[in-house]
Amino acid sequence: MARLAGVSQATVSLVLSNRGDGQAASISQETRQRVLDAARSLGYVPDPAARRLAAARNNLLGVFSFTATFPTDVQHSYYPFLVGVEREAAALGYDLVLFTGSSSGGSGAAGPEALSRVRLADGCLFLGRHVPRADLKRLVADGFPVVHLGRREELEGLAWVGADYVSASREVVAHLAALGHRRIVLVREDDDAPASTDRQEGFLRGLSDAGLTGRPDAVLRCSDPAGEVTAERVRALVADGVSAFVAEETDTNAAWRALSGAVREAGLDCPGQVSLGLLGSPPPDLAGAPVPMGFDIPRPRLGAAAVRLLAALVAGEETREPLVACEFRAGETAGPVRAAGRAGSARQAHSEK
Repeated sequence: MARLAGVSQATVSLVLSNRGDGQAASISQETRQRVLDAARSLGYVPDPAARRLAAARNNLLGVFSFTATFPTDVQHSYYPFLVGVEREAAALGYDLVLFTGSSSGGSGAAGPEALSRVRLADGCLFLGRHVPRADLKRLVADGFPVVHLGRREELEGLAWVGADYVSASREVVAHLAALGHRRIVLVREDDDAPASTDRQEGFLRGLSDAGLTGRPDAVLRCSDPAGEVTAERVRALVADGVSAFVAEETDTNAAWRALSGAVREAGLDCPGQVSLGLLGSPPPDLAGAPVPMGFDIPRPRLGAAAVRLLAALVAGEETREPLVACEFRAGETAGPVRAAGRAGSARQAHSEK
């Protein structure tokens, strides 16, 4: 609706809530009419319950996680997000109420009934790799303040904050290219989560920057990384000239676990014979393993940015949060290509011309 009217989500909320305060009065009649026309064309029907709740602010911000269990364990990859959320909420004078899809059977069971509970708060922050798009869009259409932690441009009108995975992934490839690697393969899970798409885009841009484009097998997309990224497959790729692999980070880190395990099982020295990179932070439960080259996601900063944006939407203010930059991590798993490997890569590059 906001895109159709050419205005911000906050402006849509102000017009549809029909508030009489100074902020609403500052909206021109022309802008107000564009919003109303857009609402009419989309078949928008106001939710009386939502309006009643929106009118009664109680200084509560909701946090809804689309995970099987709420990420309160410090080993959970989402936990640092919550640290930033809690600190920023306290600084802004808000209390938090925590919701989870696990109370109705996990992320797959989250639906209108599960999400309707978040209206107890003034607005809600959502976390999760996969979300019920229709239900989130319904909340946005009702004018309820919603922010997703992670890029979600495909959901029109949904506010979000995110990390700059494209630039960070591009930097990882640039680092490997500077070490002499000419064949680099990305291992990722087989889905279209925006975080995965961004990492792949950055990876491919990095290859292009280094003049390493043109190979259709540069991305290994796996529905079952543990079953597909085997020692035999890794050995075959290395024999074919691949000298470096990178894997994406997800909430399960399935790609990284499969890749690093396959390299060990194949008996390949890292970083002597093959270099590895991780597009994200290493799993906490693998803290004893060599630190992978890659980048760290500033999760507490992202959590704080999400709270600032949500508080602004609750107040009816127009604002935005820029992408948060990730921090490059040199790690211990990437090194220069050995002379033999470099010569082999050069011969292969010559044969491809």
